[in-house]
Order: sequence, then C-alpha cells, then structure tokens
Amino acid sequence: MDAYSLKSVQELPAMFRSVFSFRYFNSLQSECFPACFLSDVNMVISAPTGSGKTVLFELCILRLLSRFISTEGKFIHVKGSLKTVYVAPSKALVQEKLRDWNQKLGSWGINCLELTGDNEYYNNKDIQDADIILTTPEKFDAVTRYRIKDGGLSFFSDIALVLIDEVHLLNDPRGAALEAVVSRIKMLSCISEMKLSPLAHVRFLAVSATIPNINDLAEWLMVPNEGIKKFGEEMRPVKLTTKVFGYTPAKNDFLFEKRLQNYIFDILMQHSRGKSALVFCSTRKGAQETAQRLTQAAMNFGHSNPFIKSREQQDRLREASLSCSDKQMQSYIPYGVGYHNGGLSLKDRNLIEGLFLNSDLQVLCTTNTLAQGVNLPAHTVVIKSTQHFNQEKGLYMEYDRSMILQMCGRAGRPQFDDAGVVVIMTRKETVHLYENLLNGCELVESQLLPCITEHLTAQIVQLTVSDITKAIEWMKCSYLYVRMKKNPENYAMPKLLASNNIERHLQEICVKKVNELSRYQMIWTDEDGFLLKPLEPAKLMTKYYLKFDTMKHIMRASANCSIEDALHIICHAEEIAWIQLRRNEKKLLNDINNDKNNRLRFHILGDKNKRKKRIQTREEKIFILANDCLTGDPLVHELSMTQDMNSICTNGCRIAKCMKEYFVYKKNYIGALSSALLAKCLHQKVWDDSPYLLKQLPGIGMVTAKALNSMGVKSFEALADADPRKIEMVTGRKYPFGNHIKGSLLSLPPKIEMEVKETESQRQGKSKVVITLTRMSQPALMTKGYYADLVVGLEEGNLILFHEKIRVHDFPSPYSATVIVPNPQKRKLTVKADLIFDEFIGVDIHQKVTVMKEMNQHISNKHKTRQNPSCQLKDAYMLEDKKDSTSEAPIQEPINVDESEGFFDIQAKFHTYT
Repeated sequence: MDAYSLKSVQELPAMFRSVFSFRYFNSLQSECFPACFLSDVNMVISAPTGSGKTVLFELCILRLLSRFISTEGKFIHVKGSLKTVYVAPSKALVQEKLRDWNQKLGSWGINCLELTGDNEYYNNKDIQDADIILTTPEKFDAVTRYRIKDGGLSFFSDIALVLIDEVHLLNDPRGAALEAVVSRIKMLSCISEMKLSPLAHVRFLAVSATIPNINDLAEWLMVPNEGIKKFGEEMRPVKLTTKVFGYTPAKNDFLFEKRLQNYIFDILMQHSRGKSALVFCSTRKGAQETAQRLTQAAMNFGHSNPFIKSREQQDRLREASLSCSDKQMQSYIPYGVGYHNGGLSLKDRNLIEGLFLNSDLQVLCTTNTLAQGVNLPAHTVVIKSTQHFNQEKGLYMEYDRSMILQMCGRAGRPQFDDAGVVVIMTRKETVHLYENLLNGCELVESQLLPCITEHLTAQIVQLTVSDITKAIEWMKCSYLYVRMKKNPENYAMPKLLASNNIERHLQEICVKKVNELSRYQMIWTDEDGFLLKPLEPAKLMTKYYLKFDTMKHIMRASANCSIEDALHIICHAEEIAWIQLRRNEKKLLNDINNDKNNRLRFHILGDKNKRKKRIQTREEKIFILANDCLTGDPLVHELSMTQDMNSICTNGCRIAKCMKEYFVYKKNYIGALSSALLAKCLHQKVWDDSPYLLKQLPGIGMVTAKALNSMGVKSFEALADADPRKIEMVTGRKYPFGNHIKGSLLSLPPKIEMEVKETESQRQGKSKVVITLTRMSQPALMTKGYYADLVVGLEEGNLILFHEKIRVHDFPSPYSATVIVPNPQKRKLTVKADLIFDEFIGVDIHQKVTVMKEMNQHISNKHKTRQNPSCQLKDAYMLEDKKDSTSEAPIQEPINVDESEGFFDIQAKFHTYT
C-alpha cells in the first residue's frame, strides 16, 4: 500500500484515538482497517512476526465497543454484556496483553480477566462481569467443560468476539485444545437457545505466521473472501535473513545443547557484524554457561574484544557491573556479554535490559521467556537448539512453532537496522522442518484425532451433544473435518475419497467412540445407540481433565482399594506416561527401593514379596519417586528426577481427587478414604505419619521442619504449645522468627468438634446414628475458604452411607446429619464417621460407633422407650481427634435412598439456637 493510502488514527471516533500512540497505521494495518473496524466479518490474517498484528485485535475490540456509543456520542458501557475472548498459546502472551489492555481500556471501565494456571482467584461472577477474557486454550477448555445450566457456560451467550493469536498452534499437539474450544463456540452459536444472544453472531479474528493453507483456516472459521488477508515478507519492518544449521546429535539432549556452545562465538562473528545479538537457550543454566563461554572467548582478544566498540562503552559497562548484585554477571558485563532470566532480581533485570537497549551490552544470552515478554529486539537472533527442557514433563521437547516464530520476531530493530538475521541451530534431521516453517511452507494440520474421545466426552457432559447426529455436527465444526477433506491420508483414510465417503468415515469414528464410551459405562445410550447421556465417570473424567485410558484404570480399581493400590493406578496414568527410566537413574532408584533405613512406606516387590533389587520400568520408577518424595525428606536431588517427581505429585493429586469422587459415587468407603488421603499427601508432598507435617504451613521449609522435629515439635498442636524463643534458639534465627512460625498456624482451618451417637429409631429393624459438627473457632483468614468431606460408612460391607461436602468456614453451626442404618445381621455393626479436609494433613477427625443387634427389638411407634445403655454416647468414641478442616456447603435438602435396595435413609438438618 502506498504511503498516501495509509489510514490515519483520526478516522477513529475521538474517544478511541488515545488507544494508539502513533498517527498513522502501517501498510498491513491500513489494508485491514476497513474489514476490522468498519465491518463485522470474520477474518484470518497471515503475516510475518513483528508486522503489527496486535493492532488488528485492538481495532476489532474497538469495533465491538463502538456499540456502547450512543447517538449523542456518549460511551454507555454495560458491564460484561459483550465479551471478547482472547486466546493465546502462552501465559506470557496473555499477561502481556492483559497489562497493555488494562492500561489502554481500563479508564473506560472495561474489565479484563486473566484465565490461566497463574490466576486461580476468580469465580463465576468475575467471568460474568468480564468484558475481555484473556486465556490459554487448555485453561479455557477446562473452565468451560461444564453444563450451561450449571453456570460454567452461561457466559457463552455474551461472547461477541473471539481473537485467536498464533492460530498456527493448531499444528502442535497442544492445538487440539484450541480446536476443541473454537469448535465448541461455533456449535453453541448455532443452537436455538442462543438465537437472540451476541453469541449467535460471534465474530472470529485469527492471526498466524506465514502459512500456505490459510484458506483452510478461513473455511473452518467461516471467513468470507474479503476477510482473508495474506501478507508476505514485504510487510516486515526490516528485512530478515534466516539460516538453519544442522548438527550431529550427541548421546543425549543435554550434551547436544552443551556442544552447541562451541559454535556460538563463530556464528556471532560471521552474522551479527558487531551489532546486538540475542542468544536463546533452553534453560537458565544454559544461558549462564553460554554467557561464560562467550566471555572467555572475548578475553582471548584482549583489547580488541569484538563486543566492545569504544573506551566510553567500556567505561559505562565497568561502572554498571559494580551495581550488579549477581556476582557471576558482574564478571561478564565488562566484556559486553550478559544473561537474562527469571532468576535475576528485578534490579539486575532492569540493569541488563537498559544496557542492551542502549547497545552497551552487545550479546545477551536468555531463556525463551524473553521472546514472549519484554520487548528487547536485536539485530541477530541465535536459537541455540530447537528443543527446550519442559519442566512439567522433565524432558527435552521441540519448541512449539509459535515459540520459534516469537523468538525469530525479535530479530531486526526498526529504529536502528534495515535488516536482521536469524540463525537456528538444530539437529541434521530436523533442518527441513524449520526451513519450511520460516519460509511459510508448513501446512497447518489438525491434532484433534488422537484425543477426540476426551473432547467428545466433554461435549456429551455439557449436553451440547445429546445424540449421534449432534456428535457428527460437532465434528463437522472442527478443523479436523476441513483437513480430512483436503488431506485424508494424514488421518488414516484412503486417498481420493468422495465427500460423502468422508462424512461416512466421520460417522464411523463417532459410532466407534460412542460405543467404546458406552462399553466402559461412561455414557448411556438407547437401544439404537442414538441418544447419548453422560454418566458420572464421564463427568469426572471431564471435570479433572483426564485421559480416557487413565479413567479406565480408575474404574478397574479393586473394591478394597488401599493407598498403595491407588498409587499404583497413578503410576500407570496416561498423564505421566512420558516419564522415562534413564540408564543413569537405575542405581539410585535401586538403592532407594532397597531402603536399608526403612524410610519408604511402600516398595516395589519381586518374587516371594521381597524388595526388587533392580528397577526395570517407568511405572516402577514413578512408584519409587512418589514414595521417596512423600517421606518429606527425599533422597533424590538430581534435577531431571526432581522435576519428574514434581510432575508425579501435581498430576497424581488431580488423578487421586478424581478417584475419590469416583469411589464416593460407587459408595466404596475404603477406596474413598484411601484416595482422599493420597490426594492430600501428593499435594503436600508428605505422608500423614511423616515427622515433617509442619512443612504444610507457610514459611516452614525442610530446614525449619527438621529443627522443630529435633525439639519434639511434629504436630500442629505441639507447635501451638511451643515456646517461640526456644524455636528461635533451635533454628538459629532471631526474634521475632518464633512468633512468625507460630503465626503460620492461622492458615489452618477453624477448629471443628464432631459428635457421633446412636439414638432410638421409630422404625423397626433400623438403627439411627446422628453426626453433629460444631465449629469451635472462626477461621483466622476470612479471605480463604476451607472445605472438607463428611463421610459416614459401614466398616462391614465397605459401604458409604452418607457423603456431603462441607464449607467448614461458614456452615450453620451446629450441623447435624441423621443416618438410618439397617439392623446388623451379626451381633454388631460398626458405623464410622470421617471429616476429611481438602488441603491439610493431620487435621482430619475420625469417630465410630458400634450398633448392637439387640437395638430396637422393643421399640413401638406409639411408645418411646429408653435408649438401650449400649447405645449411649459413652459407646461413641474418637479414634483420632485432629481438628480443623475445610469443606463445601452442607447438604441442601434431605436425601432419600430407596429402602428396597436394603440400605439406608439419610436426613440432614441444620440446628440454630437463639
């Protein structure tokens, strides 16, 4: 577009002009201006990174907000009534846009809400009131996996605009979640209930790097021709030269990346030509080591250091190094080299960024987070290895394509250079992949098929798919359907299938998946297999975002599932199937399992139930790591195994919570208690009998917990009674450390007293047990909610008689639940009551009462007789009285269970006294 055709910011309504800090839109933005701001058409834009695509999002947001401008020109905003959903591949991108849009739009009362794993402090009202929801695909998928009537999807009707950043993410394994949520929005927008809502006319805007099959994305997002915009390299503010170098692999990924350090200096000498350079490394340690290697190379040049251009620059760097608190960095800065990562203090980060922006620091070695956050462009970008260390999974993985493009987008500084250079260092066998990516030749394919069972189940649980026809409709809303028609071979289909055969194949996939879900009792189908209804296991799998294979393991659990059994189920879970047993780990794992000091609760056993001498599978490794971690003082300290351990605990806690709810659904008393305790232990990374239980409290780490243990303080009660001065003496800390440690007890839930007693029943052949909960104190932290499960079960028969989630912090106290139990067939029946808190270990309350067979033999409906002495309260005794806990709202209404099943009746009452 010619310069005279550039659109002016003055063409916007007066109140919107302040959003932009420039006077004219660039060529790309001016070309898209009519479609973005003067129409409501869906759009898909393919353009190089760094060409100004963010402005297009803002134009579409302003187009939507213009509906609030009255005929008199006043901005009359109705909170949350027209929502924008911004979906980006990373939390860093989400948070960057959140800061930017809060600053630009906040003064108008526009409410932006972040939905990512970093922000768990929101509720349904926050979502309802939000005008712009900024989220990642996985989080948005998880948040919206609930029924419309239950509130989880109620805000969908207000969605008017969906902005998809880096839509080429569809090509990565994570792309399945993005495809699922967009398909969900598309399908919901078509249902009759939404006909009068903004969702019925929802607008999509997707942007991507240069890709060859933009028309496929346009077909998926229902984009008309005028909404398809494809731009080439001419739209870059500076010309970019790209090089992809391939290297021979090493014995392992770690050694390969380390070897690449040997080539960095020569690459910079050849391509950066004395200008600024960013070197992206996969880990913080890798960034530090690369900076060290470059500094050593620069030292060899003496006064002719290629990274120093003048004496003035040298003086500025020496002066700056004196104010750097990082000792290692201090020695690098005078040579024109530095590193940047999240481990630096804010002061050091600001120092390094300032030096680099001023061109005093010529080479900056950094982690990939810099590509998504702070805007520090450079003439040259070097990507040292296309793999990064995934901390969650504990192994090296290829970067997402969007991440590579983000890093490449840092090359070229419009204010300083007319050209930029990108050098990608990768393995020989992957050179062609990155050449295709940078040249815009890589087709964007769907990744939905491998996990279609889980996403189809989520739709059935939401009731948006209620029969086979709707299941097929949902699949036809997906990008998978678009690509199946274009590239059937990629999806295990014969080439050159007619379109009607594609639909038949789609139907076969649906029927196969539905039959499999029905066979495992995840869903209900009618005799014809047409109607579909979710059953509890499907709801739980969807709620906890589990894989179907993991849910099958849970459903196969034994009736008397112990903690050890539950832990073995977790070890076979699909969510942690990526964990590898490495050769160099076996000796340590063998030693831990041999366990000469009897630290572990459970061991891997071999023949004759003796401890195995050799760990041979990844499941065994996972089991050992979990047990070692839960001692509270693990022997494993090696980085990759520690990260494996963290991932086991994080995923294992989620799986155990699902198991608990499944066992409650099945009325399995032993399984519910076992999995509830295991979930808490994995969350806190400590067993319930560990001497380091105090690690659960804020401010108490391993060192302090060991010191407290040495003075006999192992429980919350003992800490409450401890002398704060003695705590300081034992820990070697100064006043008022002891008071702070004792103050951490305020994070515990309020004290609860539970009473269980047997009373006479008016019904022959039945016994009645009353459980009363009384809150003895108020929670110290009023901003925190505390929840617990009240479970009443029969020891004989392994049967849950009653379960309710209690909001411990605000339930009407006292709370009473009455459980009618069948008269024992034998001489006695043991009824157990357990109050199991969600978060803390060591605060659960357990009681039991014994119901005798003679009870109720002489009870008449007309005459109340005295309680049998055997049923007095004195026969109710406490096995363990550990207070405090947290739980959800008590029972809302009586629960009546059919007596014909031979079980029980339940009534729950609230008593208030004046």
